Amino acid sequence: MAGVTDIPFRRQVKAFGGRYCVSEMVASEQLARDRVDMARRAAGFGVIAPLVIQLAGREAHWMAEGARLAEDAGADVIDINMGCPSKSVTSGLCGSALMRDPDMALKLIEATVSATKLPVTLKMRLGWDHANLNAPEIAKRAENAGVRMITIHGRTRQQFYTGIADWAAIAPVVDAVRIPIIANGDISNAADARRALALSGAAGVMIGRAAQGKPWLPGAIEHALTHGGEIAAPAREILLASLLALYEDTLAFYDEGLGLRIARKHIAWSIDAVLGPSAREHRKAICTLTDPARVREELIALFAQEPELAAA
Repeated sequence: MAGVTDIPFRRQVKAFGGRYCVSEMVASEQLARDRVDMARRAAGFGVIAPLVIQLAGREAHWMAEGARLAEDAGADVIDINMGCPSKSVTSGLCGSALMRDPDMALKLIEATVSATKLPVTLKMRLGWDHANLNAPEIAKRAENAGVRMITIHGRTRQQFYTGIADWAAIAPVVDAVRIPIIANGDISNAADARRALALSGAAGVMIGRAAQGKPWLPGAIEHALTHGGEIAAPAREILLASLLALYEDTLAFYDEGLGLRIARKHIAWSIDAVLGPSAREHRKAICTLTDPARVREELIALFAQEPELAAA
């Protein structure tokens, strides 16, 4: 999730027991050309383990170069993005646009696998649209090319994030290959995860947008799947401590101006997750502040209030 799963956020996911956290989508060519912001997104050696770097691209040469640089940067796994539905990505024939051209997709996959000794995984959707549900075909070809695991979002590209993820439609992909298939899309609690596993036959689930503002969620769902029961959010004081740590980490990781802007997204998501939409005015006020000390003070005060006061 570009703009979300940077190192500060993934550090919090790990702190709450999330064991497998994938980096932001990194453009392979830009990484190979050593742009500072791309290198920053791919960083994480010694901080995040295992370090999974997700690459996107449309040229085999640059996917190979990106894989080599990611390996040199300390990656443990290379993940290929063929699932992003964003128009800015698909207009450049990247992300889920590659599902319209399986031969081109295979060239990129083969180039990536050949360029590194690391395990290579793949993220994609059911297909470009419902007339072209070719995920099973691409999955089989990817397996033959050496891909070790595939995550399937239960929507087509043309659906973007509308409607409901179709976990049962992932089952034909599971049947087509021997490697693990991971189900993704609309999984926000343990009941969702169990149903996604039952309908798809997948080996596991991946949490995406539901973790925005909830870095504790992936670890909580894994714990519930392993030990039974439903998820429970940590105590509010723990959530506040996590948000403050994320805020400090974000300001230290980025240049000051950029850090403030990126931190606002996480603050807004976290307030929504903890206090709900009724705290929208408090959220808006905090997200307009530019003094980090004031931001900390206001967050501490807001989280200390009783729910009905915070909602007033």
